[in-house]
Amino acid sequence: MLEHLIVLPVVLPLVSGILLLISRHGSTFAKRLLGVGSTALLLLVAIALLGQAAGGEVAYYALGDWQPPFGIVMVLDRLSALMILLTAVLALGCVVFASAGDDEQGSNFHGLFQLQLMGINGAFLTGDLFNLFVFFEVLLLASYALLMHGGGKARIQAGLHYVVLNLAGSALFLIAVGVLYGATGTLNMTHMAVRLAELESERAGLVSAGALLLLVVFGLKAAILPLYFWLPRAYASAPAPVAALFAIMTKVGIYAILRVYSLIFGDQAGPLTALEQPWVWWLALGTLAVSAVGVLAARDLRLLVAYLVLVSVGTLLAGIGMRTPEATSALLFYLIHTTLVTGGLFLLAELIGLQRGKAGTRLVKGRPLRNGGLLAVLFLVGAAAVAGLPPLSGGIGKAFLMIAATPAQQPWLWPLLLIAGLCSLVALSRAGSTLFWRSHEGEPSDLPLGRRQLFGVTWLLGASPLLVILAGPVSDYTQATAEQLSSPAPQIRALLPDHAAHANGGDA
Repeated sequence: MLEHLIVLPVVLPLVSGILLLISRHGSTFAKRLLGVGSTALLLLVAIALLGQAAGGEVAYYALGDWQPPFGIVMVLDRLSALMILLTAVLALGCVVFASAGDDEQGSNFHGLFQLQLMGINGAFLTGDLFNLFVFFEVLLLASYALLMHGGGKARIQAGLHYVVLNLAGSALFLIAVGVLYGATGTLNMTHMAVRLAELESERAGLVSAGALLLLVVFGLKAAILPLYFWLPRAYASAPAPVAALFAIMTKVGIYAILRVYSLIFGDQAGPLTALEQPWVWWLALGTLAVSAVGVLAARDLRLLVAYLVLVSVGTLLAGIGMRTPEATSALLFYLIHTTLVTGGLFLLAELIGLQRGKAGTRLVKGRPLRNGGLLAVLFLVGAAAVAGLPPLSGGIGKAFLMIAATPAQQPWLWPLLLIAGLCSLVALSRAGSTLFWRSHEGEPSDLPLGRRQLFGVTWLLGASPLLVILAGPVSDYTQATAEQLSSPAPQIRALLPDHAAHANGGDA
């Protein structure tokens, strides 16, 4: 059974999603039970995979026993195990929150939710570029429907822009994969890394074109400047549990950049090494600057959190642009923090909006909050964490990134990172004072907080203080992950022992 564990994060949500879609007219309780149960089981599988990967060995699962580089493989290393666990933790909070009633606003919520998990997990585990494209399409198709779950003009408009842009991105992705396949003769990422080390000079230009096309596609998924403009409205319009799950969607693009350009275009790629670095570095700094302005301009709590997601995108991509193991370790720590905390803030915004009546999440005067004290405490924890205030996890992650910057990078990164944090703090302080302290109108809402909703929010926001307590072991794991990423040789030996032996003169 253990040898099949690697493929379970894909198979489990696939089977659950199919069962939920088949029984879409069944009882709500049964669908919720299956959806939550499947996600909880996924969390247990993810913990087991993390334990398996923590030793540092790279493992793979060959579908149909077709061995690489010819077959479809799922690859497990420290990075993919970490991303699977992060997805499972986020998804459990979202699906429990949705089970309080958001899942009934439209049809097939739980089935689509599981299919999106399948696509996300497949993207993190796949070992070849074409199946990365396939899993991107699976998660995007599910996200199209989830984004418009419940209907409404704002969601349909945002969904239309989201669909059109991602269809264009998918076309570019397919072109890029075709170009790289034509130049290298393989789709397996590990095999492609080996082929690039032996690439003829006349094909270098073709590979560079394919690689930069991939950067455009991954940049669109990650919402990097100037490809970010779809994100704020889409995330702000989506149902709260969907927007919270979407917090991992930008990280799929960031993961793809980190994976593809560290493995395929690593140190063995000769003149093509670090092909993406100058582009990612400067565009990341631009994303930080633009998103800081967007945070200050936001007049709706959902939109504010969406721009905070963009701030995190710029921060993470700056870490990729530094291209050192120390920076990679820092960005992975920050990635865990920002994914869970921004997801929790989307759910919290929904709770606040429900108790404010017609004012909703707009930053204007509204009804007094029935559970104002509890919501204010949760908002304070989330705001302090996402703004990067010490001693919470956001402050630790940003400190790690600032320390990892070289003397030449510090004059660019430090001011922008600190200014973006200050803008976030100002915007969140203004939002908090409007929501909890400014004069209110009318009577408090009689809508109580649901236990499932409260669980979802505290489950995700509680990750910030927990990351502080576990900062030592978590940073040790991220450092080991960064070192593993910086050297593709162990993955080549694990998947392609014959090629590794040939590269080392017959001594694998």
